[in-house]
Amino acid sequence: MMSAPVDLRNASNSAGNALSHEQGSSSTAVPPMPDYSGRILAYTVTAVIIVIGVLQSAFEQWLLWLVAGALLWPHIAHILTRRTFLNRSPRIRQKMLLVDCVFGGTFIGFTGLVAVPAVSVALMMMFSCLIVGGIRQWLMGTTLMASAIAAGVAFAGPAESFQSPLLTSISAVLATGIYICVTAFYSHQQARALMLAKTQIQNQREQSIALSHKLSKYLSPQVWQSIFTGERDVRLETQRKKLAVFFSDIKGFTELSEEMEPEALTELLNHYFNGMSEVALRYGGTIDKFVGDSIMVFFGDPTSRGQKEDAFACVSMAIEMRKHMKIMRQKWRSQGIKTPLQIRMGISTGYTTVGNFGAENRMDYTIIGKEVNLASRLESLAEPGEILVSYETFSLIKDRIMCRDKGEITVKGFTKPVPIYEVVDFRRDMGPNRSFLEHEHSGFAMYLDSDKITEKERKAILEALEDAADRLRSEEELPDSGKLG
Repeated sequence: MMSAPVDLRNASNSAGNALSHEQGSSSTAVPPMPDYSGRILAYTVTAVIIVIGVLQSAFEQWLLWLVAGALLWPHIAHILTRRTFLNRSPRIRQKMLLVDCVFGGTFIGFTGLVAVPAVSVALMMMFSCLIVGGIRQWLMGTTLMASAIAAGVAFAGPAESFQSPLLTSISAVLATGIYICVTAFYSHQQARALMLAKTQIQNQREQSIALSHKLSKYLSPQVWQSIFTGERDVRLETQRKKLAVFFSDIKGFTELSEEMEPEALTELLNHYFNGMSEVALRYGGTIDKFVGDSIMVFFGDPTSRGQKEDAFACVSMAIEMRKHMKIMRQKWRSQGIKTPLQIRMGISTGYTTVGNFGAENRMDYTIIGKEVNLASRLESLAEPGEILVSYETFSLIKDRIMCRDKGEITVKGFTKPVPIYEVVDFRRDMGPNRSFLEHEHSGFAMYLDSDKITEKERKAILEALEDAADRLRSEEELPDSGKLG
């Protein structure tokens, strides 16, 4: 008189579908006992109780008619819930179980509240309600069952004796025990299957995360984040935005490539790209691509802090790259690379077309437009260690960064000559209070950024400088004949 108490099919089937490609036939999931089978089992054991009770005169003879109803109802319920409009009803299982509670309560009432059979049927009902719908379903089912019991007793009257014959009691207890054990077995198997599926899904999720992080190496972090969070669709679409565009390359790289072995050159180039990428990401730049020894970065998409802040972040990044290049050049020199590699940079700000370009099966997230051409042109015109910016960029950063007028240039795509400016340094770092100092001579190189030095490092640096100063003074005092070299 009740449906199967457990149905985790939705969860287990979803897990199975998600893992079917990976797991194939290795899954050990056990399918749940369907409502149809569970209801047949419940009503069959109830029919057995009725027959034995009638044979032992515990119930009235006319209750044998309930046997036919008990055997037919599971099939009727199956047809109603699978082949009619009811199959689209939400929570149909819970609703059908409430109907079963009414039928069960009616049966208990018709038997006149004979103790053991009544308790057995009531236990099957409450067991099913608790597992299928929890406390709320149990309360609703118990209420309906109690109402049906009252109506049944009012119709048939109470039994002459609430005690049932021994065989009737034993059959009721056994029938209820069989139902509970069978459904509990399926519940246990489903719980195991669900835990296995959960573990497999978690493993697959971890594998997917690891794979996504590997794939993220081929995209700028901002673009990867917007795609994997669902903020951006992977389709061919573009938009117009005002961006700050940055180009850089290494002056002297061509000559160096002729002197070094390819493996050593590759290692040097990757070291350079790694250092510059860290600087770009620290300032929020979207790394577009690496071409040879060139880097292309833009600011303002997918996220923007405003035109002025984007331009300032771009130029700040360029200044930081120039400083970082000097540090790397010192390291390369200690590794035996004598060619003085220097970076040159160009920055332009203006409207560009940004988005996915290419084909449906292979696309590239990039930007196009005359401002991109201008930034590339400025980079090619820059001297080693120089940062050239367009007038638009200069107008956005001039209050915080010192720039020097470099005149005008003619660029394809621009009808008028374009004013350009050279970035000197942050205004806060100009004069005696500047945080960055540099001195480079043959046999000596110093790059100092006091803002980044900790107190512990400060003491070690002071000791090193004092030792170097003492060494220079002692060598200066020696006569020429005492010097080596």
